[in-house]
Amino acid sequence: MTRIAILTPDPADKSYIGRWPEVLARLKTTLEGTGATVTATAWTDHVKDAAGLEPYDLILPVIAWGYHRDHDLWLAGCEMWSHAGLPLANPAEVLRWNSDKAYLARLADQGVPIPPTRWTDRVTQDQVDAAFAETGAPVLIVKPTVSAGAFRTLRLTPGQPMTDAPEGAAMIQPYLKSIETEGETSLLFFGGRFSHAVNKRPVPGDFRIQMQFGGLYRTVTPDAEAMALAEQVLAAIAEPLLYARIDMARDDAGAWVLMEAELIEPDFYLDHDPANGAGFAAAVAARLKA
Repeated sequence: MTRIAILTPDPADKSYIGRWPEVLARLKTTLEGTGATVTATAWTDHVKDAAGLEPYDLILPVIAWGYHRDHDLWLAGCEMWSHAGLPLANPAEVLRWNSDKAYLARLADQGVPIPPTRWTDRVTQDQVDAAFAETGAPVLIVKPTVSAGAFRTLRLTPGQPMTDAPEGAAMIQPYLKSIETEGETSLLFFGGRFSHAVNKRPVPGDFRIQMQFGGLYRTVTPDAEAMALAEQVLAAIAEPLLYARIDMARDDAGAWVLMEAELIEPDFYLDHDPANGAGFAAAVAARLKA
């Protein structure tokens, strides 16, 4: 019988303890419909020794939440899994580079539109003040390049001091007003095929669209421009992808820009999928037959 492993958070990380079991249950229902047996196992248990993952026909890192809290350990795991030749999907190399948002700069070099971004090895108040002066933006976003779930993400106005600023490499962007008015839209692809799209809006007065901050989610039909951007992003990625979530928002001119390409552990929002995960199950079945 086909065996699938799903990588889950470090048991010592209690940040997600109330959320990931629900996501796991949805994934297991979808995958077990293909006739596979599904086992959940913490990603941190397989960093120094890959032997525990060798019996599996497919390894999905789709709930490896919290890797940003120990990025060096995550990178070590990616190297170990790649060296061991484990059947990871997405590939270990993708899990490595996609864990640092500096990949957005490489996609931008290939013509993918992203918000105007300033990159720094360590953000300072002087850099933020200079960004306000040079861009004229009324609000800026400052966040670490290695982060998830709005971790240490700041929304700043001119003259506002940074508190709990990102440590290490960071990015500075003008705040997109559309986040509050239109939200962020995620397009889900399985096996290269579009599955469904979900719009996520923050609650009034907030800018964070994540569910833990009260984000409001609904299924939507993406317009042609949104689909074109998602396909442009996917075409710019050389590695084969079993799944991808392309997050985008509109800039101040009304054009779609890429916020993130989530290729490690995105929530697929299967509870908002009209096909109830059928596209993901089909992509997994095709991957197992390949």
